[in-house]
Formats: sequence, structure tokens, C-alpha cells
Amino acid sequence: MALGAVAISLVAFIAIAPFASVQLPQVWAFIPSYESALAVSDLITAVLLFGQYRILRSRALMLLAGGYLFTAAIAVVHALTFPGVFAPTGLLGAGPQSTAWLYMFWHAGFPLFVVAYALLKSGRPDRGPRSRDGSPSMVPCVVLTLSLVLGIALFVILGQDLLPAVMSGTHYTSTMLGVVSSVWTLSLMALAVLWFRRPHSVLDLWLMVVMCAWIFDIALSAVLNHGRFDLGFYAGRVYGLMAASFVLIMLLSENGVLYARLAASFEAERRERRRAEQQGLELAAVNQELEAFSYSVAHDLRAPLRGVDGFSQALLEDYADKLDDEGRLHLRYVRESAQQMAALIDDLLALSRVTRGEMQRERVNLSDTAAAVIDRLRRAEPARRVAVAIASDMVADADARLVTVALENLLGNAWKFTGKQAEAAIEVGLAPTGESTPANGQKAYFVRDNGAGFDMAYAGKLFGVFQRLHSPTEFDGTGIGLATVQRVVRRHGGQVWAEAEVGRGATFYFTLGESPVDGASP
Repeated sequence: MALGAVAISLVAFIAIAPFASVQLPQVWAFIPSYESALAVSDLITAVLLFGQYRILRSRALMLLAGGYLFTAAIAVVHALTFPGVFAPTGLLGAGPQSTAWLYMFWHAGFPLFVVAYALLKSGRPDRGPRSRDGSPSMVPCVVLTLSLVLGIALFVILGQDLLPAVMSGTHYTSTMLGVVSSVWTLSLMALAVLWFRRPHSVLDLWLMVVMCAWIFDIALSAVLNHGRFDLGFYAGRVYGLMAASFVLIMLLSENGVLYARLAASFEAERRERRRAEQQGLELAAVNQELEAFSYSVAHDLRAPLRGVDGFSQALLEDYADKLDDEGRLHLRYVRESAQQMAALIDDLLALSRVTRGEMQRERVNLSDTAAAVIDRLRRAEPARRVAVAIASDMVADADARLVTVALENLLGNAWKFTGKQAEAAIEVGLAPTGESTPANGQKAYFVRDNGAGFDMAYAGKLFGVFQRLHSPTEFDGTGIGLATVQRVVRRHGGQVWAEAEVGRGATFYFTLGESPVDGASP
């Protein structure tokens, strides 16, 4: 499309150029009509480009928007000073040379804005002033651009006697050719810089079309013709209006395409959300039935397992003298298997209770809860020597029963995985602000041990149900404890994560959805 626009413009230019000096009737209404359309078009283009600048924060877009604002403002001044439209010599104190020199500054200024855009388009995002809503501020650019237009207007009008004469009546002087050649050179330079500054965006391509039309405009209305109101004068301004319209049409077209894509994306997202919600409802129903089934089965298995364990113990105690070593070994295997099955059922029941139960927050002393769990672990293994340090005064706003379940699993794991350490150590405390704490600044509690640890490459499967990072022959367990901890923490609106090193222990952090700690950013 861009090449097609250039080709059509070039063909039209070649056809018109030989007749550029043919005099035509003086249509005074053409000047204000043309420049009003041009000013409105350039102003809308500037607004659209400023909008893109606010999103992309590109200094190049800001400068290009300033260039279009420059042409819109100077076109208004040019129309007001045009001799014979509103006054014999134009308004604002203009003289016979003012309009021509404004045209030169106008057509020299815009290419310079384009060159600045091309040189800065691959630069970093703007870190300049911000508006109240946090978006980049366009005020400095607008003020500087309008000040530039005002300065040019004052210079041309007040200093018109100091500038060389480029008009003699309605015809150009010989000086005009030298001045306009310089302006034309700037336009060619802008086109060249755009071409060599790759890669090209859609905006770059259409800016090159604009500069081609700009060059044709200058050639017809200030080089190949003889003065005002000839064919070149009228045709050149048509090219000027085309130059003002190309980027505007492209921006509006791209905005329309973007809107269509956003609408299609929104509709696709809405369909996907409905499908996900439907699947979620179906999955929730299935999970509810599965949890109810597992709860029922686990509950019903406990009674026969108690019988197996109890009768095995009775056989070992009552008939110990009648059993040989192999028989006693077999009974111990039966008891250990029954106890392992009972532990698995207890974990399943805890997991189900966390999922099904209601949560009631209250002030819970985590220090006392952790101490009670450690006391139970010590009573179960009185021969173990484990150094335990529990921070005092750890109080949380949480569900006491659920937090107890979480600490039982975390401390139980720490106790288990330090079993082979000569100097086992477990620590429970509140993580200092900034030390592995979440971004929202909530209080983070930790349980740390110096046990077996694990490879962080496998941390992603740590909290999955029935997921294990160690061999069951090395450390027993069901792989449900950490999944239960995660459900407890999530039910509180918190997070749980871990840091570990193989052979050097692990630290499990968790939050309980409480308010941010003092001094932390929410």
C-alpha cells in the first residue's frame, strides 16, 4: 500500500510538473479551507501519536507527535498571515514576505522532527515527567512546540525587514530558489534517514510516503511554479494535504485493526473462561465425591487395622515363649505394616478434613503449639537427642486446629529427616523482614532442620499429593504431609515454600494471610 501510494503520487507529479506555472483563477477560499483541513488533520494525528507515546513511552513518538503539532499550529499562523485572505497584507502585522518565510520555516521544521524521530526510535523508554495518573507527561513537549511556533511567527513578522525578499507581488524572486533548495534538501535528508534506520515499522513506511508527498509539495508549489495561484501552487497544497492525511489514515486503520483484535481476544477469553468455569464445576463435583469416598473408606479401614495391630501385639506378648524367632519377626512385620497403613489413613483423613472443614480464625500461640508437637515427638522416641529452638511469643491470627495439623507435618518431617544426624537440630521462628519473605510483606514463619535436605531442582513436586523426593527405604512416609500443609496455608490465604540443600537440611516458610509486618510495603 505504501509503495502504491508513492507510485501514484509520483505519476501524478510527473504529469503535473510541466504545467506547474500555468496560471489559474485566484480562489481565495481555497487557502483557509485547505489550511483548516490540514491543521485539523495534523492535530488529530498529534493526539493519536501522543496517545501511543503514553503507552510505549518512546521519545521518538513524542517528538513525532510534536512535529505534527508544529505543522498544525504553524498552518494556522500561515493562514492568518496570508495576504488577501483576511487582510490585504494578512493579519498579525504580517507583511508581503511573512507568509512565504513562514512556509519555509514550516517545511524545514517538520523534516527535522522526522529526523529526530528516526534517530531515537530504537532508544530506551522515556523516564521523564509523569502525569497524576503515572503516565508520561506530554505537557513539556506541547509547551516547547507551541513556543517554537510562536517564536518563529514573531521572528518572521517583527523581523521581516531583516529577511531577504523571496516574493515580488505574487511571484517568487531569485532568492526564493536558494532558500527553497535548502528546505528541499532537509526533506530529502529526512527521507534518507528514515530509509536507512531499520527495521521499519508500519509508521516508518507511511512516514516515508509522507516525506515523498512533502517533497512533491515543495517542488510544485515553490520550485517548478512561478508564484501563487498557478497549477503548481494548487497541486502542491493538495500534496501537502495528502502528506497530512497518510499517517492519520494509517493510525486510524491500525487502531481499528487493534480494536477488532482486542474484541476477538476478549470474546475468546470469555469463551475460555466459561469453559474453564464449567470444567471447574464438574471437577469440584468429582473432587467432592472422591473426597467423601476416600473419607468414608479411610474411616472404615481404621477399625480392622486396629484389630490387626492389637491381635499381633497380643500374640507377641501372650505367645512369645511359643514362637520361634522367625514367627516373632513375621508378627513384627505385620504390626509395622498395620501401623504404616494406619498412618497413611490418618494422613488421608487429615487432608480430607482440611478440604471439607470450615475455618475459624482466633489468636493462636504458635510457640506453644510447636512446643507441644515437639513434646509428643520426644515421647514417641525418648532415645533421640535433637536440639530444638522455638522462638517465643509467635502469635498468629489463624485456625488453631488447622495450624496444629500443619506444624505436626512440618515438625514431623524435620524430626524424621534429622534422624541420621549426629547433632540433629530443629528451629522454629519468624523470618526477619526481607529474608525470604513474600512480596506482600506478610509475616513468614519457618521450620528449619539440618537433616537430609533435597535438590531444589525437584522443588516443584514437593507439595503434590503422594510426591516423594526420597526413597521409602531411606525415609518412610506417605507423601501427603506437605500437601496437607499447603492446603492449610492456602485456606488461610497464605503461601508455603521451601529452600534446601542436599545433605545440609531444609527450611520451610509459610504465611497465614495476616496483615503485613511493621515497616513492610503492603
